[in-house]
Amino acid sequence: MELTERQMKILQAIIRNYLETGEPVGSRTISKYTDLKLSSATIRNEMADLEEMGLIMQPHTSAGRIPTDAGYRIYVDDMLGREKERVHNMEEVLLEREDRLEALLQQVAKLLAANTNYASMISAPVLQRNKIKFIQLSQIDTENILAVIVIEGNLVRNTMIRVSEVLDQKTMLMLNMLLNNSLCGLSVEEINLGLIAEIKQQAGEHSRIIEQVIDAAAQAIHPDEKPRIYTSGANNIFRYPELAENSEKAGQLISDFEEKQALGSIVQESLSEETETGIQVYIGNEMPTASMRDCSVVTATYDLGEGMKGTIGVIGPKRMDYDRVIGVMKQIMNQLDELYKKKEE
Repeated sequence: MELTERQMKILQAIIRNYLETGEPVGSRTISKYTDLKLSSATIRNEMADLEEMGLIMQPHTSAGRIPTDAGYRIYVDDMLGREKERVHNMEEVLLEREDRLEALLQQVAKLLAANTNYASMISAPVLQRNKIKFIQLSQIDTENILAVIVIEGNLVRNTMIRVSEVLDQKTMLMLNMLLNNSLCGLSVEEINLGLIAEIKQQAGEHSRIIEQVIDAAAQAIHPDEKPRIYTSGANNIFRYPELAENSEKAGQLISDFEEKQALGSIVQESLSEETETGIQVYIGNEMPTASMRDCSVVTATYDLGEGMKGTIGVIGPKRMDYDRVIGVMKQIMNQLDELYKKKEE
């Protein structure tokens, strides 16, 4: 859908005014709100065209206009293209060297909620391209071998393997070389039955050990299905009449937010549908659950390197301040990236 420059400015003015007031917007208000220097009659004609396009609607007779979901979508897409960034500076907070990632993520969620006055969420980073980096077998005692499996993101998984004999140094070296030459750099999808059979054949009498190591490796690199999600600012939902006026709907929305199952769906979708900017916006009926159909969610993907990615999100009314929220999200995303790059150096 292509709009003229004048139509776009009028649509932007309607949405921005509605974001500020929550009230339907009339032509006289728009004539004062923009620099177009158009008469109220001309603005009314353009508003009629926008309404015919399904971008604005009249909630009741003699009222002004309010944006539709499609109108919000045009507004958000245009804004993302221009990549406006008017944000609060959160650099000092994000650059605090937290000892634990969990503490940092919880703090980011609280600050995001406080700075936007909406509900917020942030997911712990999960591996999106899990691959084996290194495997090391070590004899612990006469009955156990320790398999140390290092995967992308430098995450380590340890597995004890029961054996019936002590393996000599030459055998351990052979098994380590066989495993690393065959499996390093592979994802779980690439470890097929044919490859497993070939490795076991080369291992000979020690094929049972190889089988257990491969099982442990496949489990270690399997993508996380339920990322940990931290939330804050649920009570901010009650700041907005359109979300709070129906107590039953508001209660269900709070419940879904706190139980996090619906948020997990948003995280998975956000990570699977990456954009150039790393920002995604879900408006109204684009939301995965019925309780959130009156909301908008803005998400950003942060990347800590080596396939480690997570999602930051803000949940609010459809009339949320998209400019400000997207700016805050981009700042946090960039600062998390920089923070972990510096930690690695």
